[in-house]
Amino acid sequence: MCGIAGIFGGQSVDAATVTRMTRSLAHRGPDDEGVWLDREAGVALGHRRLSIIDLSPAGHQPMASPAGRYVITFNGEIYNYGHLRDELAVEWRGHSDTETLLAGFDAWGIKGTLQRATGMFAFAVWDKQERTLTLARDRLGEKPLYYGRQRPGGPFLFGSELKALLQHPEFAGEIDREALSLFVRYLAVPEPLSIYPGIAKLLPGAMLTVRDHAEPVLERYWSGGQVARTGIANPVSLTAQEATDEFEGILDRAVGRQMMSDVPLGAFLSGGVDSSSVVAIMQKLSTRPVKTFTVGFHEEAFNEAEHAKAVARHLGTDHTELYVSPDKLLDVIPQLPAMYDDPFADSSQIPTFLISALARQHVTVALSGDGGDELFGGYERYRLTATWWDKIERIPMPIRAAAARAFTSVPAPAWTRLGESLPGSMRYKRLGEKVHKGASMLCSETPDRLYDFMLSLWRDPTAFVIGAPASSALPMPVGPELDGISGVERMMAQDMLGYLTNDILVKVDRASMAVSLETRVPLLDPAVVEFAWRLPLGLKIRGGVTKWLLREVLYRHVPRGLIERPKMGFGVPLDDWLRGPLRDWAEALLDERRLRDEGFFHPQEIRKAWNEQLGGQLNSGRLWTILMFQSWLEGQHAGPSIAEPSAAMAG
Repeated sequence: MCGIAGIFGGQSVDAATVTRMTRSLAHRGPDDEGVWLDREAGVALGHRRLSIIDLSPAGHQPMASPAGRYVITFNGEIYNYGHLRDELAVEWRGHSDTETLLAGFDAWGIKGTLQRATGMFAFAVWDKQERTLTLARDRLGEKPLYYGRQRPGGPFLFGSELKALLQHPEFAGEIDREALSLFVRYLAVPEPLSIYPGIAKLLPGAMLTVRDHAEPVLERYWSGGQVARTGIANPVSLTAQEATDEFEGILDRAVGRQMMSDVPLGAFLSGGVDSSSVVAIMQKLSTRPVKTFTVGFHEEAFNEAEHAKAVARHLGTDHTELYVSPDKLLDVIPQLPAMYDDPFADSSQIPTFLISALARQHVTVALSGDGGDELFGGYERYRLTATWWDKIERIPMPIRAAAARAFTSVPAPAWTRLGESLPGSMRYKRLGEKVHKGASMLCSETPDRLYDFMLSLWRDPTAFVIGAPASSALPMPVGPELDGISGVERMMAQDMLGYLTNDILVKVDRASMAVSLETRVPLLDPAVVEFAWRLPLGLKIRGGVTKWLLREVLYRHVPRGLIERPKMGFGVPLDDWLRGPLRDWAEALLDERRLRDEGFFHPQEIRKAWNEQLGGQLNSGRLWTILMFQSWLEGQHAGPSIAEPSAAMAG
């Protein structure tokens, strides 16, 4: 895994500038660095290397193709590069997947190679013959790539992270108010936006071609929406037993491909369905105990370490666990702005960093179980949204609106006091939050609007984000690529194309790369994705059991009793923290005068939420988005450095 950056055009195409850009990404590639420059063409490519495959100098980048036409700076892994090499008649210099890609470009062109390659990646390649720069990103967006030109005639910049672009002397750090508004709704800045105007994220499954100062041309070489539509229209005709057999074979091959490495390799293990399935297959394929890692927490409601230990013991893995004190959890918070250089507010970023830091002390590559919820129907919100819509769609909108007004006329704290006064098992601690949320949901006009509501925290940012465009109050548009998909499968497809890429994969990439750990996601192998979309919904959600087929494979390796338990999130006790050890920190960031002087938020609504939080109402999720932006704003130009693994886990 690596960090890449570069420049095309403008007045600052020089090695020193590109070196500054790539050195800001040293955490992504601590092992080597390189710059390739063509001043006449006005292009410079930079690279930082984390050596995983071919540790020799033959893997050094930027790298030229065998015929000399292409020069690439590449971040990622091509898992089927051995198969591609077998198809190419080339005299190889080394055995890196980068060299394989370049030979593919010579033989099949860039798009043809992308369509053949299976992996996670982001790269930039200069075509000397056509004098074009092409950027490309993997199918589901496991690896990041930012790009843009902030003014007409200015330099075209690209990089693995925004911090690389900030090193260019012409970079303008103005904040995009639309991106800010969407961030506070969804915990992350959704693609293709970034927090800075003129800078975008390259879409997954896309390639972007830039020629001189012409408008870049975006082209999709793969479409997740098309895969979902095609799969639903052409379901497998298999019995449950046959589907389980076929899926285990597909998973074996996907995990096996991703276990290739010239450096130590392991896996995250929470003890849940997804990570346990990946580890079970890894151990099945391995001749020695797989190294597995779990971070435990002393707060019982957030701790999965005991479950992970039981799974590890059954599978016979070489298991390492570390219980982290609240102080160590809190120590991570000042590092987050430097780690997530687009604002990011999924609080599970904290334990994700800690487990990455733990793993990095033992391995350089770790496999994770991400993707199972989106592909196999694992989120409870799918069922809740479908059930809620089925109940409310029959009620005329005027009646729903009147009911919503009636429920919200009673303040949320009053509802909460009522819930807490109920006797015994009827007692409900969060009644006010639920009643007000339910009242707002009553007014949803469509299932898409209802599901967007389920995903949104601050549902109308225009009420408190200064300068927020009116469109920020509308739900995220669902593109035509999902036409023809409805119900639960539509929600799953939306999550695969949105929530997974914007939140889950960003969280894991930045947290792991902060400690120079490469993570891989076998459940997002194209063969797994395509098979999952061909499965009838009844093989994903059966009898109220989510991820049914994935569980059936897992139960061939792990006893059902070790897995069957209520789903736990990988979270932290934010509500207690904000009223306890983080109170002074939060109060300083949410100071009314400070908010007014900075000019991004109207203070009233935020101070109201803060005071409600202090009074016992649970607003921590919403407040965390504001706190993460405020913390990011404070450190965007001179944030704290990213800790080394040993420092993060010491003591």
